[in-house]
Amino acid sequence: MMNILYIHTHDSGRIISPYGYAVPTPNMKKFASDATIFTESYCAAPTCSPSRAALLTSTYPHQNGMLGLAQRGFSIDYNKHIVNYLNNNGFHTVLCGIQHEAGWYLDNSKGPEKIGYKENLTSSSDGYEQEELIYWDKKNADSLVNWIENYDKKKPFFISYGMYSTHRRYPKHIDEEINENMIRPPHPLPNNSETRKDHARYMTSVKSADQCFEKVIESLKKSNFYEDTIIIFTTDHGLANPFCKCTLFDSGIGVSLIIRVPNSKSKGKVVENLVSHIDVFPTLCDLLKLEKPDYLEGTSFAKSFEDNKAKTREEVFAEVTFHTSYEPIRCIRTERYKYIRYYDYNYLKINKSNIDESLSKNYFLDNDLENQVKYEEALYDLYYDVGERNNLIDNSKYESVKLKLRERLDKHLVDTKDEILNGDIPIKNEWKVNKKECTIASSKDKNDYVNLGK
Repeated sequence: MMNILYIHTHDSGRIISPYGYAVPTPNMKKFASDATIFTESYCAAPTCSPSRAALLTSTYPHQNGMLGLAQRGFSIDYNKHIVNYLNNNGFHTVLCGIQHEAGWYLDNSKGPEKIGYKENLTSSSDGYEQEELIYWDKKNADSLVNWIENYDKKKPFFISYGMYSTHRRYPKHIDEEINENMIRPPHPLPNNSETRKDHARYMTSVKSADQCFEKVIESLKKSNFYEDTIIIFTTDHGLANPFCKCTLFDSGIGVSLIIRVPNSKSKGKVVENLVSHIDVFPTLCDLLKLEKPDYLEGTSFAKSFEDNKAKTREEVFAEVTFHTSYEPIRCIRTERYKYIRYYDYNYLKINKSNIDESLSKNYFLDNDLENQVKYEEALYDLYYDVGERNNLIDNSKYESVKLKLRERLDKHLVDTKDEILNGDIPIKNEWKVNKKECTIASSKDKNDYVNLGK
């Protein structure tokens, strides 16, 4: 039986060098040349816990219950988590570093046990400022390397190695090899001194993630596990920038997905067909020749490792319900088009607390963010509008496209029993939720909250 290594970063989108970006990730790029790169991979929800819960259960957040962040009172049925599925199929399951499906991701005392991991290698994050947590990532990488090099091989392993990088807050000090005056922030940020400095700090964080990545991959090779292990690298969603994370634009739902399957015919190749995070679980079942649980919503793309042109699906779906505040959104994306619907019709302004604090956010706050609006419905032709800025919802030329996508999205919501079809989703007592008008996610003013949770 093959082993599985699942390596994941926070909030990285596709802003790494295997996807053509000028950021310092040479080790990821080297690995990608010996793996399969999925260029049209998408998360099911562009916020941390909902995205991870969807990937690890192959169910949508509105099905599994992870409508918001785990540390804010949201949870899932952990019996459906891939860890318990693999426990029941003879794997030794190991966590090292971040998990964001149970409780606060920097508290490793209860979450791993609640999920079902058999072993937890995560070191304490006590004493680290958030800007220093890249060093915690490195400490966890060292622990994992030691474990790999001494593993007794009695069972196949499933390892989840999760990094804080590239979550905010980014490191305070920019790496000496990065010149902030000679970089360009990724779409959709404007290019100015604030956004360049902000992106330079992201680059510092992702450079650290790349170094941790190298340590773990090299330990597999040194211990002769490399050719016996399916290696998955991904992230949860887009960068923690305005108009990225917690939006259904491609800058929010587009994710890195690089997978190495030993003996694959697609190593070193690109898969350009649509895949969703919820497809990873059923794909692993097929690759391992294990029976699929009946609750999986995803579609296996195992055939992509034999034929990189093989199609998996015609569309992907993504959603937001809560991040810090209530902002219910649903979308369908095909190869060419995207249709987005905002369900909170009475608040079509920007939910400012759903944008992480940053220099880039400050720039927009200083430049009329308060008065920007969202569309109740939006339609984008992605062949001609990669940036999703030209809303075609009222363009008669696209009327048939709009109606078809609207119908397909509605069918998906009905088939998967999305509660949003019944109106606003009631806020439970145990959920911590900011008011829609709130500016700062972690505000200390209790008047900024609808509910502070239990």
